[in-house]
Amino acid sequence: MDLGLKGKTALVTGATAGIGLAIAQVLAAEDAMVTITGRSQDKLDRALRTLHDAKAKKNDGVAKGVLADLGTSEGFASLTRQVPEVDILVNNLGIYESKPFVEITDEDWHQVFEVNVLSGVRAARAYPPKMIERNWGRIIFISSESALTIPPEMIHYATTKTAQLTISRGLAETTRGTRVTVNSVLPGPTRSAGSAEFIQKLASKPGATPAEAEAEFFQKHRASSLLQRLIEPREIAHLVAYVASPLSAATNGAALRVEGGLVQSIA
Repeated sequence: MDLGLKGKTALVTGATAGIGLAIAQVLAAEDAMVTITGRSQDKLDRALRTLHDAKAKKNDGVAKGVLADLGTSEGFASLTRQVPEVDILVNNLGIYESKPFVEITDEDWHQVFEVNVLSGVRAARAYPPKMIERNWGRIIFISSESALTIPPEMIHYATTKTAQLTISRGLAETTRGTRVTVNSVLPGPTRSAGSAEFIQKLASKPGATPAEAEAEFFQKHRASSLLQRLIEPREIAHLVAYVASPLSAATNGAALRVEGGLVQSIA
């Protein structure tokens, strides 16, 4: 299916692995010109090789990487100098950790807000004005089902994901009457090196296999999931690519769930 993304420029933050890299791969496969960001040059180089080796790649200019820590204003300034405007902005950068609430320090709260919230806020200030001038653009926040079903083991993370929904919906109001849209996508627990480690730490049985740890995680900690398995990153990426495309023109101000039925409300 042609999503109409050929020639569109896309920026995916925090895209050296996991959901971000999968989004970049799908957008690149649709012939968008993709920029990814990361804080490690080695990881950036590996991710770019993955993108350039993809079947759909036709030239070396399809994807590029920017080394920058978007959890700081200095890092974001470096990004905007190198990438002053884009057609599609995917605010994917995020961190998480499992920690009892009383042990979450002020420093923990500041860090998770800087990375998960303020990185997206900075991008949402910088890029939409030119989208509105051109009368076309897509802004997508990668939130989480944790914004709606608050996990007690990482309340600070969930708070930032709820904040993203507020920012996204409020920003969508500023696009009224234009062909610029702002939406959120809410993944559920998704397969990655980080999620595997997180699930392993929650396992009650020492030495549990990855499959055993995953099964226990869904039985004990995410029992409402209808999938009862980790979501694959590309399953998230396919929805994001559609939302990023001209085909999604009537979808604006939405919080779109791709969380495997974990959230039980219908609203």
